Amino acid sequence: MPGLIKWSPFLEPFEEMEKMFSDFMPVPRSGQTSFVPAIDMYEDKDNIIVETQLAGIDPNKVDVSIENDVLTIKGESEKKSEVEDKNYYRKEIRRGSFYRSIQLPTHVLGDKASAVAEDGVLKITIPKAPEAKPKTIKIKTKKK
Repeated sequence: MPGLIKWSPFLEPFEEMEKMFSDFMPVPRSGQTSFVPAIDMYEDKDNIIVETQLAGIDPNKVDVSIENDVLTIKGESEKKSEVEDKNYYRKEIRRGSFYRSIQLPTHVLGDKASAVAEDGVLKITIPKAPEAKPKTIKIKTKKK
């Protein structure tokens, strides 16, 4: 009977690539861990909407700001003491400080933005500036 073969999922090479890219991220100050939260960004007729997961993070410890059409989300997740005697197979839960700054795709009214945390997701709604909204032009027809 042949020996067991280690399972190697298709995405494992991509995990190595992700690790390589994370090595280029700015180095946090000594003793701190840092991560960049993933976001979804989309638009409706009047707004730019940005969503990011906040699972395990107190929304009151998150700062959201908009300046010059750049959205910045930063904060800190609760850092639990790690047990050194655990024999981890994987350690992927990220704890520590986080920071994400992203250029918005259009001019916005940052002072009118709102943010709601629900079910571990932070949803930021930012109204588009009036000049950024598409304008519909009615075509007039002339009868002969």
